[in-house]
Amino acid sequence: MIEKISFLNNRKFFRTQSKFVNDLFLSPVLLIPLVLVLISSVLIHSVQRQSLGSDSINHLMTGLIGYCLAIIVSYIPLERIKNLVIPLYLISIITLIALFFFGISISGAQRWLSLGLITFQPSEVAKLATLLAMAFVLDRKTITSIKDLLIPLFVVSIPWTLIFFQPDLGTSLVLIFLFFIMLYWAQMPVEWILIIVLSLLTSLISFVSPGILYLWIPLMGFLAYKSFNQKVFFSSLTILFHTSIAKLTPYLWNIGLKDYQKDRLILFLDPGQDPLGGGYHLLQSKIAIGSGGIFGTGLLNGKLTKLQFIPEQHTDFVFSALGEELGLLGSFFVTIILLILIIKLIRISKKARTDFESLVVIGVVSIFLFQIIINIYMTIGLGPVTGIPLPFMSYGRTALLINFVFIGFALSTLKRCRSLKKI
Repeated sequence: MIEKISFLNNRKFFRTQSKFVNDLFLSPVLLIPLVLVLISSVLIHSVQRQSLGSDSINHLMTGLIGYCLAIIVSYIPLERIKNLVIPLYLISIITLIALFFFGISISGAQRWLSLGLITFQPSEVAKLATLLAMAFVLDRKTITSIKDLLIPLFVVSIPWTLIFFQPDLGTSLVLIFLFFIMLYWAQMPVEWILIIVLSLLTSLISFVSPGILYLWIPLMGFLAYKSFNQKVFFSSLTILFHTSIAKLTPYLWNIGLKDYQKDRLILFLDPGQDPLGGGYHLLQSKIAIGSGGIFGTGLLNGKLTKLQFIPEQHTDFVFSALGEELGLLGSFFVTIILLILIIKLIRISKKARTDFESLVVIGVVSIFLFQIIINIYMTIGLGPVTGIPLPFMSYGRTALLINFVFIGFALSTLKRCRSLKKI
């Protein structure tokens, strides 16, 4: 009798596991990235078909390896990864420091390390490590005072500084967005987030119209006065913080950014000022997307793509190839499935069993969402060229593998969700 019960229990267990494996392979969270990789592989082939070599096969093979990697990671409970968070974070910091001494420089930026046969981008690993470290810290500490912000700020500031001075403006912006979204998810008061986020506006005002700062900074102080218990102290601290940001901004602008990055940030407002220089990418990208119309010119038939009018189109500007060859409908399809992926990930985060799992998945959401919005805005001319790739579509082997690891984290959380309904 006992043996029969044991047999039935084992059979039930294997049925449950088998059902999950089937659901896993059919999950939109895993299928959507694979579809995006397949589409982008064709687009990359189209972009590079006049060249001697093509990265399309590399992109496809990396995507398939990433697909398998996501499945493997999905079987690892995220709680078990906690013990690896600090070593992984320290290793990522070491590799970022090593870039300044041993990094491979391409287009004026040292972003790659070579380990013999393998070349990888440490900033992509740093995104993963910083995400896990932030989740690890926020899982242990509720943000109820300014002192509680010090450790999360320290965790983000080290990789951010090292990445910003590579220089890699795009990834440094991703870390800032990750930081604020995870703080919000950890139930930090919205007013506190506003005070910090609006420091970016303080930086902008210090450039555009410094005189406005005499009204703006006291307004920030008033917001702090209304938001904190120790009103005078935190109001003064906020005024000091925003004043420091205004003073440091010119230094970061002159020392931290290369000339080409400054041009990209300024010329997106009017790329026609320098059509053959800083505004070239934006102008050609807008022309390519506009020429695609509603239905596109057809795969492998894009004239601007074929003639390689847009430099590095297979990386940051792959969306322009999509717009030209598959038109508005193709662009709309890709945007919709990316939106579905984001919605699914948010639902997984809400249903997670533990705060750590929830924070990890919402961190993945923040990274994907920021990159999607900024990349698409950039390619259609509504934002500056910042070097931010489109997840699963822009060519970059390290980034693609890390993105699939992120998907593996989400699937691991999904496997252990309180309820699989409506996900």
